[in-house]
Amino acid sequence: MTAARRTETAGVVRLRRLFAAVAILIVVAVVVGISRIDIGDTISELTLPLRHDDIIRQQAREKGVPADLIAAVIYEESKFEDQTSSAGARGLMQITPDTADTIEKLSGGETFVYEDLADPELNIRYGTYFLRYLLDRYDGDVVAALAAYNAGIGNADAWGGAGMELGDIEFPETYDYVKDVLERRREYRHKYAEELGF
Repeated sequence: MTAARRTETAGVVRLRRLFAAVAILIVVAVVVGISRIDIGDTISELTLPLRHDDIIRQQAREKGVPADLIAAVIYEESKFEDQTSSAGARGLMQITPDTADTIEKLSGGETFVYEDLADPELNIRYGTYFLRYLLDRYDGDVVAALAAYNAGIGNADAWGGAGMELGDIEFPETYDYVKDVLERRREYRHKYAEELGF
């Protein structure tokens, strides 16, 4: 083989190696990028999940309750998993039979069946209706409405009603609940602004 031929062959080999290295780098970049997206989405889903955002947006518009507040209540109540508590509260927004009966009377409904609370759409509809009712009752005071949602209207009234501040809540569980919902609300607004219609 002549020197010119060897030089030409070595150049082709180097070029092929260069192309192979670039191809490997592109494949690695794509795989790492996809992995980061999937891992990021998985971490996001585990730490601050959001499901049924279409229902949340629709109920927010229909009932005039901020979508981030609805999402934060669902997160705090159930982490977006249908479940039944030891107290008999059911579904995503953890509605008790007594609360469901109250909502049914307030809304003029007549066809409610307790098992229906397992349906995410109905559960979010009822929970949002009740949040709207509580916000109206307490002149838009979110702390009072959340305290009532967690501990009942009688307790929220005793703690100051519409004039209540977070520090007025006497039950540690309810204090933590309201504090956590308010924190999650900010996180949902920040992280899921588009999904929640902001």
